Amino acid sequence: MAGHAGSKRVIYAALAGNLAIALTKFGAAFFTGSSAMLSEGVHSLVDTGNGALLLYGMHRAARPADRTHPLGHGRELYFWSFIVALLVFALGAGVSLYEGIIHILAPVPVVNAKVNYIVLGLSFLFEGSSWLVALKEFRRQKGRQGWFEAVRSSKDPSVYTVLFEDSAAMLGLVVAFVSIAASELLGMPELDGVGSVGIAIILGATAIFLARESKGLLMGEPASPEVERGVLEIAQQDPAVQRANGILSVHIGPEEIVAGLSIEFEDHLTAPDIEACVERLEARLRKEMPQISRLFVKPQTAGTWEQRRKAIAEASEEG
Repeated sequence: MAGHAGSKRVIYAALAGNLAIALTKFGAAFFTGSSAMLSEGVHSLVDTGNGALLLYGMHRAARPADRTHPLGHGRELYFWSFIVALLVFALGAGVSLYEGIIHILAPVPVVNAKVNYIVLGLSFLFEGSSWLVALKEFRRQKGRQGWFEAVRSSKDPSVYTVLFEDSAAMLGLVVAFVSIAASELLGMPELDGVGSVGIAIILGATAIFLARESKGLLMGEPASPEVERGVLEIAQQDPAVQRANGILSVHIGPEEIVAGLSIEFEDHLTAPDIEACVERLEARLRKEMPQISRLFVKPQTAGTWEQRRKAIAEASEEG
């Protein structure tokens, strides 16, 4: 629950900042006629909507399992994260690219450029504050992992989505400032449109990366090697278990894992003994590893498990 609280804090901070910044940017774009500023306004508005969608996804994902969704609704967060990536691409990048091309083909000089500079400076300050909140939470979650490795292995898209959006926003502000300044100093109003195209490229690259990560989570990613080793160690310590052969796991939410265990039980055990063993394993996992939301145990010899493992490995290589 602490992880969800941290994620929500990051999203609330981003929501508040983006909404205020979007309104300010649209006002500046209206008074100055800047294409880059209009693109930045659309960017901040999209980010505001994205934050709301992530909160909605977290709310939906928290619903308990029911008859139609026996494993719970955890993947709803992954679905809405994918929608967020699509919106960044379609609305953010698409509108920015359109605005940029229009202003390159029919350039209009920027008026009252000082208004743009003030708004961009304030926006950078507010975006930076939101970015720092997201960065702090992400650093807490990633531990000793590298930055890129932490994003690839993360099963909670809410924090790194906000972090990447805020990073793209800050980079877009820099591009907008440079393009507006160059347009004014060089007397080339089409450079303002070039700035919009640059912002579109930044947003497009961000959206593609976020969509790729969301796709992996939607399709089903396994638990970390540390979690899988922990489950196997707990199983191996039970006196009824001769050997814990292996585990198949999949995340159905940031803190929800479905695990299937291949176990070779002691030969003398009866069916009630095996049932009691499974109940002990479930009880211990609930206490020590609560992220294991569902556990399935399959009595299996080591040889059978090895054949299954090799088949999965071969399928992965072919894919």
